Amino acid sequence: MVAVIVGFLTGVLASMGLGGGFILVVWLTIFEGVQQRAAQGINLLFFLPIALISLVLHIKNHLINAALIKKTALGGVLGAVIGTYGAQLVDNWVLRKLFALFLLSFGLRELFAKRTDKPTSNSTQQNNT
Repeated sequence: MVAVIVGFLTGVLASMGLGGGFILVVWLTIFEGVQQRAAQGINLLFFLPIALISLVLHIKNHLINAALIKKTALGGVLGAVIGTYGAQLVDNWVLRKLFALFLLSFGLRELFAKRTDKPTSNSTQQNNT
């Protein structure tokens, strides 16, 4: 039952773009005893159907910036290929430490970075009422 709840929460967060894969990888490695490399592979397979559903809904809601996709897609694909081969060259213990440093650095950035986004018209309207 716990696995179903973790899968559900991970799917919800991943579809919102909030890093649901992070939760799945942490849960798999800490609570299920799966090696880091295998957990990352499971996360990628788990993510594919969620990404497809989210993509369809984001396109429907006009939340996709095609020009930005064209600029970043090639780099993303190349980065995925290099990262996959690189993960095979690194010991599982080192990979876990790199993953932890990655999460820690982004978490600290989110905690201490200045806010640069501007409120949307919906939030402005809500604040004025």
